[in-house]
Amino acid sequence: MVYIQGGGFNTNGNPNVNGTGLIEAADGNLVFVALNYRVGPYGFLTNGDEITPNNGLRDQRKALEWVQQHISKFGGDPDHVVLVGTSAGAASVVFHLTAGDGKDRGLFVGAAANEPSFATEFTVKESQFYYNNLAVRAGCAVKDSLSCLRNKTAAELQAVNFNIPLPGGSNPPSYQWLPVIDGDFLTDYTYKLISEGKFIKVPTILGDDRNGGTKFAPDDASSLADSNQYMIDQYPTITPSQFAEINSMYPNPNDTACPETGCYWRQTSNTYQEVRYTCPALRINEAMTEAGATSYAYLWDVEDPDEMAAGLGVPHTAELEALIGPAYTDEEPESYKPGGINELASPLIQAYYTSFVRTLDPNKFRLEGAAEWKSWKQGPNRRLRYGTNGTTDMEDIGDDLRKRCDYWIAHGESMLL
Repeated sequence: MVYIQGGGFNTNGNPNVNGTGLIEAADGNLVFVALNYRVGPYGFLTNGDEITPNNGLRDQRKALEWVQQHISKFGGDPDHVVLVGTSAGAASVVFHLTAGDGKDRGLFVGAAANEPSFATEFTVKESQFYYNNLAVRAGCAVKDSLSCLRNKTAAELQAVNFNIPLPGGSNPPSYQWLPVIDGDFLTDYTYKLISEGKFIKVPTILGDDRNGGTKFAPDDASSLADSNQYMIDQYPTITPSQFAEINSMYPNPNDTACPETGCYWRQTSNTYQEVRYTCPALRINEAMTEAGATSYAYLWDVEDPDEMAAGLGVPHTAELEALIGPAYTDEEPESYKPGGINELASPLIQAYYTSFVRTLDPNKFRLEGAAEWKSWKQGPNRRLRYGTNGTTDMEDIGDDLRKRCDYWIAHGESMLL
């Protein structure tokens, strides 16, 4: 299992992830590999000529090539490598699936993308405003700006490394530095590549959390205008007419609380979650199945009392700590620990995932009493739901979510421009 951490491509979100719990869950029949990669301007800055685009993704590929060459020395099998990633790490998994129009380099045989993050995608040329602004802020508005930047210390660069608005936005996006379409690693918009079947066809797991947008949406949003502004700051090509449709699809669940600060937080969160995480994952489940590969969908719906009390619901990456295990992370919710109402959350997800890594089937070594995880083909529009208090069941995604995702998928390419 090769794990790719998240962090929005701007940070290394889990630079010291400990896979011991997963190895234990697999009864020692698993080798765990984690990697760090360049992020921010170090991994995703380009000037179109002298800086190779997407170096952060190329770091990941280099690690996968290293695994091919050396993992047998650690008891691993280079012919049975499974990628697992979370958030930006999950997006990375998707980029490796679609890289070079889906060219199979023999680096992995299966993949799990937990909340793949679909952000705005620029071409190399369109992304030049990043380079220009960084150079100016760093005092490198000179003829050879690249040499000037290269002579700056890390501290000097970090001092001016802050987010700026995207063209068409008014405020900085949640994450600025992102992979770009370079005609090599990323040959086109991800939705387009998926629609055209230009991806490696391997068994996959993809899923999301019940409330994946609450950590990002502004908790002081108090009007529909605030909500729309946040969305256009992330996706600046959304048009006013599209917002009319979007706002109709996402009514405010807290409308009776308005006007009050934060009364549009959850409406914004619901919108952002589905465009960024939920619908991309379901689209890939669907595309993989159409291409003849086995794909499994899930929803993490494990309610932790503290997170619920904070209004977060079941937030983005909530399943990551359960996947790592309470003994090997300092961020595990109290309810996931032994004696808590969700103490089975970790054993459940670890059993499914280590089974998938070992056999490309999450069911073979699943926990006794856990639901059989039906593939997308076996149960179209159905996903495994991890519930509170150690429950698991297969649920239908429902007509309303299906219709909303159809909208985002139909507008995916234009929205990411």
